[in-house]
Amino acid sequence: MAEFEEGDERRIGVAVDFSTCGNKALKWAVDNLVREGDHLILIVVLPEGDYEQGEMQLWETTGSPFIPEIEFSDPIVMKKYGVHPDAETLNIARVAAARNGAVVLMKIYWGDAREKICEAVNNIPLSNLIVGSRGLGTIKRAILGSVSNYLVSNVTCPVTVVKQ
Repeated sequence: MAEFEEGDERRIGVAVDFSTCGNKALKWAVDNLVREGDHLILIVVLPEGDYEQGEMQLWETTGSPFIPEIEFSDPIVMKKYGVHPDAETLNIARVAAARNGAVVLMKIYWGDAREKICEAVNNIPLSNLIVGSRGLGTIKRAILGSVSNYLVSNVTCPVTVVKQ
């Protein structure tokens, strides 16, 4: 498990949901922001559910331990957390580790995406946060709410919203 101490390189968080807009945000971060020595942390928030597995219950409030990039493609590890990453996300993470020399980690939370990403920013703590935007119109955004709008207004670090 990675522990962060004062003086470490930047910790860049990317909210990832394995969708097209989440992958675009991750790719943007890798292409434009991540440099050698940075910690690139993929933040995954799964909906709350009735998890019977003891390990998930342990991490429900604090999130999972940091999962190293090498374990992302291990189906046994990902099944343990209830995560099903797609091939594109895995490829982008590998590129970040290989080309940029970044330390790539994943942290999984369960619950409301807005609240859990705000917690991640404060608890890890993150230097920057990158999120994707689905491009909801004004009416849909007013009815459904926008995670990216909420994060821009409520997190304590700089936020970059990558539009789809």
